[in-house]
Amino acid sequence: MMMIGDDRRPFISIITLNYNQEKVTCEFLESARKLKYPNFEILVCDMASKIKPLDLIEAGHYPNTRVFINDQNLGFAGGNNWGMRMAKGDYFFIVNNDTEVTEDLLDQLLQPFLDNPAIGVTCPKIRYFSHPDTIQYAGFGKMNMYTGRVAGIGDKKIDRGQYDISGPTNAAHGCAMMVKRDVAEKTGMFPEKFFLYYEEWDWSARILKAGYIIWYTASALIFHKESMSVGKSNPLKIYYHTRNRILYIRRNGTPVQVLTFGIFFVFLVAPRAIVKFIFKRQIAQLRYFMKGVFWNLYSSSKSQA
Repeated sequence: MMMIGDDRRPFISIITLNYNQEKVTCEFLESARKLKYPNFEILVCDMASKIKPLDLIEAGHYPNTRVFINDQNLGFAGGNNWGMRMAKGDYFFIVNNDTEVTEDLLDQLLQPFLDNPAIGVTCPKIRYFSHPDTIQYAGFGKMNMYTGRVAGIGDKKIDRGQYDISGPTNAAHGCAMMVKRDVAEKTGMFPEKFFLYYEEWDWSARILKAGYIIWYTASALIFHKESMSVGKSNPLKIYYHTRNRILYIRRNGTPVQVLTFGIFFVFLVAPRAIVKFIFKRQIAQLRYFMKGVFWNLYSSSKSQA
């Protein structure tokens, strides 16, 4: 077994997206200075931000960092795929720019790959930055293929060590996931059809079907600046959550599961959502909810793009 202290350390490409958050991205890069692992690069992939981050990042003199500017927003899926195609690493660490790392994060995420070649993805424990003792992710439960919903293990629970045992989990978390290059080459990357939300679940399903293990690494820790009470009423968020929830089931469910989900959605989810939006006079949200539903009526579920 090759240990982390060996001189033949694998090269890791850290990939993070920037979209009109240059200061947040620089805070992430500042936190990356504390990383102990020596053999890595950082790729900042800008998704057509109004203010380009290049000057601010260059002024910070962040080591091992390259900035790439795209003239269009490719979304979470397309942006990270773009970064992986330009990355030089043996491993890709896909990470949100609104996170702050811990010093041994890369070492801890890499070690399971070296211990077990069947592992294709590793994910750290994620805690909320604003509540640093509170867990956001300690693995995922199974996706309910009849409702399109899943429970995050440990979410919003105080970390008292109850999730300190590493092990296989049902899906990677898009906020922070390390992927072996060989896995991306064999299974493909994020499905760009999703653009935003549920894309890590679809890729995780393909990775598991290919025979790899997705591993929750309890000893690895990262802090996420997402609010614990993040708003759910943004129309675009409603659109992508709605359309991709349906799309995921269409792509990954059995005929019985797809039929059952369709009945559940048409007769329970949709009426409840419509009544809620009308009662709250959220007309834009209602429009985008319906747009997400109808998108699935005329769009293929099979293609990646």
